[in-house]
Amino acid sequence: MKKKGVLNSELARIIAGMGHGDLLVVCDSGFPIPHHSPVADVILTVNVPRLVETLKVILEELHVEGAIIANEMEKISNPMYHEVKRALADIPLKKISHAKFKQLTRSSENISFVRTGEATKYSNVILVAGVIF
Repeated sequence: MKKKGVLNSELARIIAGMGHGDLLVVCDSGFPIPHHSPVADVILTVNVPRLVETLKVILEELHVEGAIIANEMEKISNPMYHEVKRALADIPLKKISHAKFKQLTRSSENISFVRTGEATKYSNVILVAGVIF
């Protein structure tokens, strides 16, 4: 049995299989995930687990070279925006419209999802996998 890190078997499998440039969307409970996409569904109930605590665990195992959020997060869910920025630390953050964010999640081929219990509007982050060498 695994002792630490990501213990959710589906999420651990997704992270282990990611390559440079692959995308991982950490999303709120209401985000429309395309039916054909790999998804680790970690939601237990409303706001459990939260997006930021899930993001922090993922960042311990996945090398991330960039992140993308919707502009609307900063405007409408400002406390969440600041929590996400703190969690990402020095990872470059790009902002796009929510419409473009959703379009990107539907048009990318190397993309997987992690559905959290988050119930805060626009609480979605796309992580771009980096390379460790």
